[in-house]
Amino acid sequence: MQANNSPAIGRVVSVRGSVVDIAFADRLPPIYSLLHAQAGTIVIEVLAQLDAGQVRGIALTPTQGLARGMVVENTGGPLRAPVGSGVLGRMFDVFGNAIDRLGPLVDCQWRSVHNTPPPLARRSTQSEIFVTGIKLIDVLVPLERGGKAGLFGGAGVGKTVLLTEMIHNMIGHHNGVSIFCGIGERCREGEELYRDMKQAGVLQNMVMLFGQMNEPPGSRFRVGHAALTMAEYFRDDEQRDVLLLIDNIFRFIQAGSEISGLMGQMPSRLGYQPTMGTELSGLEERIANTDKGAITSIQAVYVPADDFTDPAAVHTFSHLSASVVLSRKRASEGLFPAIDPLQSSSRMATPGIVGERHYQIAQAVRRTLAQYAQLKDIIAMLGLEQLSPEDRNVVARTRRLERFLTQPFFTTEQFTGMAGKLVSLDDALDGCERILNDEFKDYPENAFYMIGTVDEAKAKAKITAVI
Repeated sequence: MQANNSPAIGRVVSVRGSVVDIAFADRLPPIYSLLHAQAGTIVIEVLAQLDAGQVRGIALTPTQGLARGMVVENTGGPLRAPVGSGVLGRMFDVFGNAIDRLGPLVDCQWRSVHNTPPPLARRSTQSEIFVTGIKLIDVLVPLERGGKAGLFGGAGVGKTVLLTEMIHNMIGHHNGVSIFCGIGERCREGEELYRDMKQAGVLQNMVMLFGQMNEPPGSRFRVGHAALTMAEYFRDDEQRDVLLLIDNIFRFIQAGSEISGLMGQMPSRLGYQPTMGTELSGLEERIANTDKGAITSIQAVYVPADDFTDPAAVHTFSHLSASVVLSRKRASEGLFPAIDPLQSSSRMATPGIVGERHYQIAQAVRRTLAQYAQLKDIIAMLGLEQLSPEDRNVVARTRRLERFLTQPFFTTEQFTGMAGKLVSLDDALDGCERILNDEFKDYPENAFYMIGTVDEAKAKAKITAVI
């Protein structure tokens, strides 16, 4: 072991929760260097150089047992993540340790998690649609290949279910790599997802990383960077398309807020860290479409108290090409996926990208839904009978559309008993167009609930009639 006055060796000066101050006799370690204490069981990342002899770091592991005067060793480098074909089908923590009990990693190399976004000259300017197989999303809120989509919603409205359904649906559409990054979420969800992906037979094209909610804020803050390092390898080195699913980006901001407070920074609006915009941009701008491949990201965004003016939600909105807003009201009505079609939006929903027919159908659907929203107050006060025949037609049309845009999911089969459905974009558009043209005005509303293509409504209506 090196002598204590060596530049690679320091001593703990103070420990305050996850914040550790360390004194070095000579040269200070650079920002983002990893330090090890207690034979590597405690890992600290340097975030500030306080003066000529001290650094302040945040622990990425619990600090139990750490005490003043303990020896700390500088590893000489930043946090690294494993990359290569050997990481496929495996589950990792923030340090790149496999946590699936499948033995050591083979055929991989280690890279720093601190990378810069691709330069503008390498970015692709071509806009392409990313089909998910979920009717409501593909018709009204089309996602962008190489873009970022956000799933906004409060607790318990179905963000995680929607994410896992998209992974299932990528089996048919998507020949690239899926990376699931769990930031500050429940341990149960990680275990269930791993089991589901194994049963679905897609684990060989997936990588999972978890920084669970019981882990220190430093670990939760860095797991997103580790996931992006792996995604960049598959995009740039193997030239494959990557689907990056992040659950939940709000927990990344929350972890940054905890670190900021622990480091003694002055809080900004509503107690968030003053550097929130910079930290979020540093992560989001690395998700890009280049000349070699694309990283398409779908991110769950928890909205505190369903308040969309919260700084965390506002900052996240600015990075997204599509915003899928989940509604507690629709969830309470049993309309799943509980997406609010009027609040959700996409930059891709223009005639130049999706085509004239798709654009016109989507606009007609939105118009019909908006008319129904305006009529709801009149119906509540005066009743449906007081509406004009034309308005009553709008109500009937909308209620059929709302039910047609529900869909049984593969990931919820065990709970609902309904087989999951994957619907092509053409079938979804065809169904919306035929309902708007009043082709099914004599069919009961419940015939359209939880079906795939619109033709299934005919068979369902016959069964209902027999019963």
